[in-house]
Amino acid sequence: MSSNEEKPTKKSRRDFLQQIGVVGLGSVLGGSAIMAGINYDQKKKASDRVKILTAENELMEVEKSALSAVSKPKAEDLAYLQKHGREGLAGKRWVMVIDLSKCRNARKCMAACQDAHHLRPEQHHINVLKMQETKNTPAYYMPKPCQHCDNPPCVPVCPVDATFKRQDGIVLIDNERCIGCRFCVAACPYSSRIFNWSDPLHEEEDKDLVYNVELNVPQRKGTVSKCLFSADRLREEKLPYCVSACPNGVYYFGDENEDAVTNGTTKETVRFKKLLEDNGGYTLMPELGTKPRVYYLPPKGKEYPFQEKDKEEAAEHLG
Repeated sequence: MSSNEEKPTKKSRRDFLQQIGVVGLGSVLGGSAIMAGINYDQKKKASDRVKILTAENELMEVEKSALSAVSKPKAEDLAYLQKHGREGLAGKRWVMVIDLSKCRNARKCMAACQDAHHLRPEQHHINVLKMQETKNTPAYYMPKPCQHCDNPPCVPVCPVDATFKRQDGIVLIDNERCIGCRFCVAACPYSSRIFNWSDPLHEEEDKDLVYNVELNVPQRKGTVSKCLFSADRLREEKLPYCVSACPNGVYYFGDENEDAVTNGTTKETVRFKKLLEDNGGYTLMPELGTKPRVYYLPPKGKEYPFQEKDKEEAAEHLG
């Protein structure tokens, strides 16, 4: 090869290497710029996302823009209502006192209860019974709700934990769990439970409602229902439906821990223990050891004479 031919070759090689160096540098610089851009975008994206722990203990990453502040779970959330209803009201021990000397079978308590819990006319969470000890003693009326026992025989027989006792003394039924076995009905010595043999009275109107265990609405066919001590009203610091509806001052309701009960008609608050002591208060069938939280004052000194027409008037009130 001639010298004239070698120079262009060396120059071309040098030029080529220089060009490679420039291209290489450009590639490095370009790559760095690209990587810097990628890292910036990743950091930016990372700063726009947060990690949260779900109720199921799963760690999730979501956009910040998708988050919104919530002060408490929505009332429509079934899981929240279930937890809410099973816990009860801390520090409370609810009791009811029924003064039999004042009951005249007005049955306004029954009507208010039926309306609140969407019951059929033949269904009762509380029933007013005509009582007479002997043919020689005067008759009287006795309202009979669930006794909300401290030792409830209905609770341990339930195979699915549908019936339970809360910390505030109330015994409830969860119709989302109830399978209709009726073991609790058989176990209750007070015959306080009913079975939904038919379709609910307001089935169509209630179909979109989220089930509230404290109100037991919507009702469901094939499940058990009973008195709830108006747990939904207590959460709002109100007296139970039956207590507020009675026109004759039959019912007292309150907190045993505070030793105070309030009359639903007069709104007078009195000492719970003193009310029982001064009037000979008692519970139904104490020999069973169920320890009811419903107390009765005997029908002494009845404030009205018993009349058969009272039953006719009661029927008119219920339509």
